Amino acid sequence: MPTAQEVRTLTHFIDGKMVEGTSGRYGSVYNPTTGEVIAQVPLATAEETREAIAKAQAAFPQWRDVSVAKRAEVVLKFRNLLTENIDKLIELICTESGKTIEDAKGEITRGIESVDLAIGAPHLVKGEYSVNVGGGINAYSAKYPLGVVAAISPFNFPIMVPLAQTSMAVAVGNAVILKASEKVPMTALFVSELWKKAGLPDGIWTVVNGDKDAVNELLENPAVQAISFVGSTPVAQYIYETAAKYGKRVTALGGGKNNMVVMPDADLEQVADAFIGAAYGAASQRCMALSTIMPVGEETAERLVEILKRKIDGLKVGAYTEPDTNFGPVISQQSKDTVLAAIQRGEKEGAVVVCDGRELEIVKESNGFFVGPTLFDHVKPGTEIYEQEVFGPVRNVVRVNSLEEAIQLINEHELGNGVTIFTNDGAAARKFTTEIEVGMVGVNVPIPIPVGYHNFAGFKGSRFGEGHMFGPDQARFFTKTKTISERWAAPVTNTSTFAFPSNS
Repeated sequence: MPTAQEVRTLTHFIDGKMVEGTSGRYGSVYNPTTGEVIAQVPLATAEETREAIAKAQAAFPQWRDVSVAKRAEVVLKFRNLLTENIDKLIELICTESGKTIEDAKGEITRGIESVDLAIGAPHLVKGEYSVNVGGGINAYSAKYPLGVVAAISPFNFPIMVPLAQTSMAVAVGNAVILKASEKVPMTALFVSELWKKAGLPDGIWTVVNGDKDAVNELLENPAVQAISFVGSTPVAQYIYETAAKYGKRVTALGGGKNNMVVMPDADLEQVADAFIGAAYGAASQRCMALSTIMPVGEETAERLVEILKRKIDGLKVGAYTEPDTNFGPVISQQSKDTVLAAIQRGEKEGAVVVCDGRELEIVKESNGFFVGPTLFDHVKPGTEIYEQEVFGPVRNVVRVNSLEEAIQLINEHELGNGVTIFTNDGAAARKFTTEIEVGMVGVNVPIPIPVGYHNFAGFKGSRFGEGHMFGPDQARFFTKTKTISERWAAPVTNTSTFAFPSNS
């Protein structure tokens, strides 16, 4: 692990090469576990970003004209390199994000699912063909790559989200520009090396590091045809509105305030274990993390809160290098301060602190960005701690009297990313899955993230645009469809036809 004396100066990856930044502006990359600066990442200017886009645009025609089967071969080689370098990827993810080793392994595995789907691009870009639709005319549709496309990825998944956003885009023939989070750029740069080794032509994969200057150039530059974004809801809305104004295809996924409804017939020990893992894993820095648990009925709530307290008090917060660590730090000191402020607000709003993450020794004494697991009970809808997403280990208990009340509360919330119900009642589960207005729904599954070959996206303020991150919709999002009508019959008349073509 780098020490404070070994601060690296990072680069961009443009036209197949590591390229030093020229802006003179740098952001600090921290090891969240120690609080040390481990690297300086260049923040690209609009001009640097424009030049990178031009390189990608120049490289695109050659890659477009490569057969889809040959492109899939490159993606397969890339996939193999990911698995061969899994230890290096784990080291990078843990170092720059603070995740545990097991969490990093899980992230890589889920990311590779997206690569696996992209290997099947030859099947997903097949068109349709109709013979003799009328007058000896055959009609067919064909999918073509868009050109230069861009992905803007978040800090909480240094590899899974970028792979989900970009693998299919590469496989179907686009030139891809990744604007990785400036908080976790090292993993993205290493992935660039793997694409190079896999045989991807120079210019087809680009990493531009930066902040708003780089992002705005990607949103406004006419050469960029599509934008895929994952991050907070306010930024997702900005990305969508800005890019759409410039005529781009956009998928912008925002935050989530995800709920677990617990019916009285559920096994509460099982429920507590499922909730704690889904709520506090990765220090709760997941858009699909459970934020709120809704036990139905006072008896269920009393029993469940008692079990949760016992189990949460036994969690271990620490460095990924320490054995049996359940979760590590949040990403930055700013994040830690924001989470601690949210706990204070929750107390002022009248929520009851069941477990107080501020009291852990590591939170008070470490230079790392640690926050312990915090649980509020008797949280009321309408309060800030209920309404707003806390991107850190602060979770809520909202007591409800019925399944109908739980469904109503969830449907009234502005976010609709993920939700789950724990029950042994099939009728309750069916009612829940039918009536709930949320994009990803679980039944006795704590984190209902689809596998890589199903579409991933939320509803309401959790998604702007109509695309998805995982699944076959990726192939549709990153291609355009031409429909062609052709006739090769010998001419039989020299008479012009002025009527609108029809099959009459």
